[in-house]
Amino acid sequence: MKKILIIADGILAKQFLEKVMETEAGENSYTIVTYKEETLPKKRPENFKFFEFDPTSYEKLAVILNEQFFQVMIIMSNELDVKATYTNIRRVDSKVRIVIMDRWDLQIEDKRLLMLNSREILASRFTDHLPNTPIVAQNIGLGIGEIMEVSVPVGSSYAYRHLASIEQSKWRIAAVYRSNTLILPRPALMLLPNDLLLLVGDPKVLQSVFKSIKRELGQFPSPFGSSIYCLVDMLRMKDDEIDVLINDSLLLHSKLNSNKLHIKIINPTYSKTLEKIKSYSNHHINVLIDYFETNPRKVLRDDTEKMDIGLIVVMNTFFQKNKRTLYKTKLPIFKMGKRGFGSLNQGVVLSNDAHEIEQESSVIFDVATQLSLELKLYSYNPDHENEKNSLIEHFDNLSKIFGREVDVVQSDKNPLIKLRNRDNILQFLPFSPKILEANFLSIFSTDMEKLHFKLADNYQLFIPINA
Repeated sequence: MKKILIIADGILAKQFLEKVMETEAGENSYTIVTYKEETLPKKRPENFKFFEFDPTSYEKLAVILNEQFFQVMIIMSNELDVKATYTNIRRVDSKVRIVIMDRWDLQIEDKRLLMLNSREILASRFTDHLPNTPIVAQNIGLGIGEIMEVSVPVGSSYAYRHLASIEQSKWRIAAVYRSNTLILPRPALMLLPNDLLLLVGDPKVLQSVFKSIKRELGQFPSPFGSSIYCLVDMLRMKDDEIDVLINDSLLLHSKLNSNKLHIKIINPTYSKTLEKIKSYSNHHINVLIDYFETNPRKVLRDDTEKMDIGLIVVMNTFFQKNKRTLYKTKLPIFKMGKRGFGSLNQGVVLSNDAHEIEQESSVIFDVATQLSLELKLYSYNPDHENEKNSLIEHFDNLSKIFGREVDVVQSDKNPLIKLRNRDNILQFLPFSPKILEANFLSIFSTDMEKLHFKLADNYQLFIPINA
């Protein structure tokens, strides 16, 4: 992870920061220095640190520069401030790479300095709209990010996936380049590491796709978010239920690549339990008490909109009562079982829908690896032999690149009967609309997702589809 220092001031700087936060894939750590808070966007991701002071002050800036930054970017509205800030940085670090947004044709000789002339860039972009003028690749189309080129890294969530398993809503894979050869997309084509993809679509959607493609093992709960969240309702929950919920959330936070654990308390009652939860508060555990809002669904909706949440931890009773609200968050839901988190040593995948399982396979491998779980795939699809074989091939390929063995169990019999009495499993399943159906309507179904309630006493991870 590379450390980037951005010194920002002005309207253009604010737009730049908004763009950085929108497109950032969690690969860098950012430190932002600005004169005033108005320059900063409202939403502030967890991997950004913010400082408010005058960067032309050598003493103040020198403290920040004690960190070893990979790159410093200066985008300010005043020429004298830019020069003074640059001089201060070079007094502390003569080697760090500096990028300056230049509006004044500054003349600075420095091999480790890159100056981007804003007027020149704008003029060049405007020239692209003249007829019969060559257009460079990066400026094709609207130039707003609707065309994107992305390479598939080793360990990517898209490696060894068939195109048919990738939901392409508001975007498309227009071309695949492999070994300097153009391959036109077809449903059966499997993507490989180091493939170069040409993507076309809605710019905002493409940013999400970019993050998903670049996601590698060990990043969960990213790209959904950077933190874990649990909601404690002291009016509706018993003390022992609260203890179990908090303990499981703490364990998950310690094992997963989570920046923070947010513990939200509503309907607080003065008790030893409340004091105990408050005592957990530290730099990585954020305890929030809401004395006014009593509706858990509204609190959940508000918090998921404001916070950078990537995983929600809930009890089974809460899940059953609030499935639709949880579904609308489009976040993974870790539903607790009855027999204790510490007993988990195996992750199981049950599905007769190979398409949906292939979509979420990278998340399954990621979580299983971080929680040190053996992985077992129950391939139950007696009516679609081709889909079953394709899914087995996909998991076999992923097991090789992730170095994780997968035990594939092929059967024409429903595996639920065998697994109902197991207390050591975490079931992975898609959080699809079928989960929202009433249990009594699904009791005679053979669909694994509709029968999720059969393993309600076990731990289950519901993963949003199209992840």
